Amino acid sequence: MSTLVIKPRARLFHGHEWVYATEVQRVLGDPQPGAVVQLQNVKNRPLGSAIYNPHSQIVARRFSRRKQDLDADFFQRRIERALTLREAMGFSEPVYRLVWSEADGLPGLVIDRYGPHFVLQTLTMAMDQRKKLIVKGLNAVFQPKSIIERNDSPIRKAEGLEAVTGVLHGASPGPLEIEVLGVRQTVDLLEGQKTGIYLDQIDNYAAVAALAKGARVLDCFCNQGGFALHCARAGAASVTAVDSSESAIATARVNAAANGLTIDFVAANAFDLLKKAESALSPGEEGPYDLIVLDPPSFTRNRKSLNDALRGYKEIHLRALKLLARDGILATFCCSHHVSRGEFLQVLCDASVDAKQTVRLLATHGQRRDHPVIPTLPETEYLKGHTVQAMAGW
Repeated sequence: MSTLVIKPRARLFHGHEWVYATEVQRVLGDPQPGAVVQLQNVKNRPLGSAIYNPHSQIVARRFSRRKQDLDADFFQRRIERALTLREAMGFSEPVYRLVWSEADGLPGLVIDRYGPHFVLQTLTMAMDQRKKLIVKGLNAVFQPKSIIERNDSPIRKAEGLEAVTGVLHGASPGPLEIEVLGVRQTVDLLEGQKTGIYLDQIDNYAAVAALAKGARVLDCFCNQGGFALHCARAGAASVTAVDSSESAIATARVNAAANGLTIDFVAANAFDLLKKAESALSPGEEGPYDLIVLDPPSFTRNRKSLNDALRGYKEIHLRALKLLARDGILATFCCSHHVSRGEFLQVLCDASVDAKQTVRLLATHGQRRDHPVIPTLPETEYLKGHTVQAMAGW
């Protein structure tokens, strides 16, 4: 088995699990893309096993601190451990993320569960080459009705992988109705958004909905209706939900009807809608919303465009704050790991200053527990959020 000798002071020695090309002192052997390699320091002390891809800037991702191969038994054991963790977390409803990449010791592998149906993403070369073994492991643990491949993420390009979707086991269930926190939703695991719904936001749906009773709610970037549906069910006085995707709005309407909920869905660019609503206000006029939710897609996929992303976040925060009624509440979220929690909060603070609003922090939010975080590997934490209240003048 080939070996990578890691330079001193590489991030691996500080708890990270990735090795960048610049951190490799030398390569012993001739490892092929997707192969398992051993890691060692310059004093020949072993550092564990990793998957290898010389076509990526991240040439190695450690998955074990001992010598280990990626065989069928390995995948079954790791899937069983992931299931045990979710059961210990109390996930009685079988709708959750079963495997979350490095946080479950399977770098580049994501598996979401929708009852007897599973959606799989292989985002690294090694995991992609071993899809059959992963499917075998899932079959051994769950006997699923279907396993869907949703490998259409742009992240795969960095590993030299093409986009592909399809059915790896069983047959596609087509439009599938699930229930989350009492709200029924229709998802299409093969053709719909992402891997079905945004499982990472489920706890946050409940937290924000708890503030919605009797409120006039505006849900921007609503996608298939997540926050809007839960706020309407919680007794909001009115809910307006906005998304630029006509197909997402169409699905959201179906979801609202299935639950007997009245929601005003608008297919529009959220930036434009917020700007238009702000310009319609008279000087000194109170905003029309008691609760505004901002849950946009990621504004940046790399650090190079971070400043542009922060400007975008500041703009939507500024406009949203100006549209709040007296003592109104803003719940805002960011799903890019390139934007730190501190940077995101600072943008919100800067926007409040420009909006001449003092805000108090009511809650902070993160991804659901089925997306566990490794503190020394910050890339495993990407979702962060804050709920603030605009304070009326004293």
